[in-house]
Amino acid sequence: MARPTRSSKATAGAKPAASRNTLPGRLSPGMACDTAFRIIARRHLAAVVAQYDGTCRGDPDALHEIRIALTHLRTAIRFFSPMVDDALRPEVWAELKWLNSQLGMVRDLDVAIERITSEAGGELAVIAELRHWEEKRAESHRLLARALQSARYRRLVEQTSSWIESGPWSTHRSKVAIRLRRCPLADHGTTQLTEWERTLLRKAKRLHKLDVEKRHKLRILNKRLTYSIESLDDLFSGTSPTKQKSILKQLRKAQKSLGRLNDDARGQTLAASLNEATEAGIRFLDRKREKKLLQTASTAYHKLNRAEPFRSSDLTPDAEPED
Repeated sequence: MARPTRSSKATAGAKPAASRNTLPGRLSPGMACDTAFRIIARRHLAAVVAQYDGTCRGDPDALHEIRIALTHLRTAIRFFSPMVDDALRPEVWAELKWLNSQLGMVRDLDVAIERITSEAGGELAVIAELRHWEEKRAESHRLLARALQSARYRRLVEQTSSWIESGPWSTHRSKVAIRLRRCPLADHGTTQLTEWERTLLRKAKRLHKLDVEKRHKLRILNKRLTYSIESLDDLFSGTSPTKQKSILKQLRKAQKSLGRLNDDARGQTLAASLNEATEAGIRFLDRKREKKLLQTASTAYHKLNRAEPFRSSDLTPDAEPED
């Protein structure tokens, strides 16, 4: 485990850069997209940093939360493309992807171990086999803690924060760049949510025919739409919260089912990589469970497809524009 002294030192050196601008506390429909992006991205980067100490200590919940915050941040960057597509974006993106990969192995092992433990039913052979999984988890966490305490992680936080606040994207003087930055959030949000929902539902029609890799990509699309709606929570008002909750309910049902299917696939891969006997690994090969999870996701997408698509009125775009 990470020593508190190192953890504290790393955290002190990995704080987001000081903000140049004082921003509103909430999003609003007429808010310019550059302002909205900074507010949303700041929130999620702060959430990543907030889970640093717990993740270094090996807390599975903190690890889960930091991954969620990181995915929210990466989704926000995608959501506000092409506005934020500048010369630094690929570098920022690559570093965020690196961090996600460092977190991923430990999280996969946490999920697999929890699944095996809950279903072991006191079987001694499985409990004995879990020692190898837990040893692998401990080793993976040591590597993760080392990565989080590295200069690379500190640079990542500082660079990402600086890019959010004043990256090249924020000063491009072309007419297109200026138009994108000034575009009201509700207008951009409606267009993006509608496009992502349409793409998701089109691909979901073939859910039962998708292989593991394509099903994982569908899950990513589902997650992007879900997280974007959550990030825009401030905008849903009047009667739209009911619609928002209804859409999120179906998206979360599908995401939960697809997530479990992905966990099963990762569990099989981990079992093979550990060269273990089949007692634990076989628990990830359940065709009946797979069929049930696919049906749950398919039903959720069917209900989502029957719902009214996003409209500009859902995000109240008739509000006065803001600077």
